[in-house]
Amino acid sequence: MKIAIIADIHDNLVNLEKCLRYCSGQKVETLLCCGDVTNFDTLEYISENFPGQIYLVQGNMEIYEEKDVLKFSNINFLGRVGRIVLDKKSIGLCHEPFLKNSALKLGACDFIFYGHTHKPWIEENEGYKFINPGTLGGVFQRATFALWDTDNAEPELKVLDLIKG
Repeated sequence: MKIAIIADIHDNLVNLEKCLRYCSGQKVETLLCCGDVTNFDTLEYISENFPGQIYLVQGNMEIYEEKDVLKFSNINFLGRVGRIVLDKKSIGLCHEPFLKNSALKLGACDFIFYGHTHKPWIEENEGYKFINPGTLGGVFQRATFALWDTDNAEPELKVLDLIKG
């Protein structure tokens, strides 16, 4: 299963469009969003332009309300912290790094994805892998996201401006 992990879009539709186009070409089936989509229009754009299932946690800059998310059948809103199982992999999701342990309280996780810092990061601590895909919005850092083929062990970082097309 191919999964894209994004965070900190901050309404940058140009970068979002390029990322989703790349995901389409790679046949990505699921999108994990670690928060800071920011407004309803961007949320709507994601829902309309990504055909698979989307799992979303709330960031600290959102200006949409939870009831707005419920309008989209392909978006699964997990609140501030969530835990899901995809392709027999247990995945924790949150936005802010200080919530990583809250994800673990929901159950053991193979990976915990988070955002907020805008810096891509992989850390292994006490047997858990914590991964930040960086900022798709390109705020303070180059625009990045992660792509994970669950048949392979590790997600890989993608730098948006290095992707052709």
